[in-house]
Amino acid sequence: MIATRKDALSSSGSDHRHLLGRCIAKKVCAEEDVFVCHQMDTVLPSRLMSDIQRSPTVNSRLGSVWTVVVAGGSGRRFGSMKQFESLGDKRVLDHCVDMALVCSAGVVLVVPSSDLQDEVDKHAVGGARSEHRVAVCAGGPTRTASVRRGLALVPGDAGIILVHDAARPFASENLFRSVIKTIEAGADGSIPGLPVVDTVKVIEVTHSPFVGLAVPHVVTTPDRATLVAVQTPQAFSADILRRAYLNEIDGTDDSSLVEAIGGTVIVVPGEANNRKITHRQDLLWAREFLVTGQA
Repeated sequence: MIATRKDALSSSGSDHRHLLGRCIAKKVCAEEDVFVCHQMDTVLPSRLMSDIQRSPTVNSRLGSVWTVVVAGGSGRRFGSMKQFESLGDKRVLDHCVDMALVCSAGVVLVVPSSDLQDEVDKHAVGGARSEHRVAVCAGGPTRTASVRRGLALVPGDAGIILVHDAARPFASENLFRSVIKTIEAGADGSIPGLPVVDTVKVIEVTHSPFVGLAVPHVVTTPDRATLVAVQTPQAFSADILRRAYLNEIDGTDDSSLVEAIGGTVIVVPGEANNRKITHRQDLLWAREFLVTGQA
C-alpha cells in the first residue's frame, strides 16, 4: 500500500498506522512492514520509526517539536551536491541535523533518491550516524514536493514543525528556539530575517525601443525598510503547515505557502552567520568560519 498524499499528510492519530503497508523494497529491507511516502523509492523501515516514537521527546506546550531538514537539492548552481560536502569532521547536512536534534523530538531528513539507501544505513542502528530520532526519506522534483514528503513522516501529534535548509550549517540553537517560542506565543509561522542593505528593484522584461530587444525595465523601487532577506529554520503550527501543503502550489519557501492560506507569519531577527551555501566561495567561507569563528 502506498498512502495517498492527503492520507500521508493527515494529522489524525499518532501511531502512523494509516501509513503502514507491506511491499518489497529490495534495497532497504525484505518484505516487512514499512512506512511508504508517495513513491516506492521513499521508504523507511517501520522498525526505525518505532524507535523514533519510543525516544524521549522535546515538547512545547503545543506538543512535540519536529524538524524537516531539506537536503534534496541537485546542486545545479554549486556544481555538486553541496549538502554532502565536508565541513570540518562532518558533512554540511550533518551540522544542520545535529543542531535540529538539540531542539527537536525528532528530525526527518529529506535526501535525493540516489542517496536514500546510504543515508538510511548511516542513521540505522550501528550506522555511522546512528540516531533513533532521525527518519530518512527521498525528496521530490521540487523543494515543495520534498518538504511535502518529509511532512508525511512527522508524527501526527507534533505541535510545531520546523523546516530547515541543509545548506545552512551555522543556524544557532538560539535561532531555533526563537522561532519555536514565537509559535508557542500564538503565531502561525515564524521566520528569521535580516535587513536588506542593497537597493532592490522590481523589474519586468519588455521590448525596448532603444535597443530593439526585450530587456529588463525597472517597474518600481520598494522601500528597503519594508524588506527582509529570509533564512531558515522556519517554524509553524503543525496543523497550519500541513493544511498549507495540501494546496497544489509551489513556493520558494514554506512561509509563502502559509501566507497563501491566510496564516500570520512573524519575522524574528536572523543571524549574519546563518549563511546559505550556494556557491563554491560560500563553502570556502564556511570552512574558514568553522576554524576561526570570524565571518
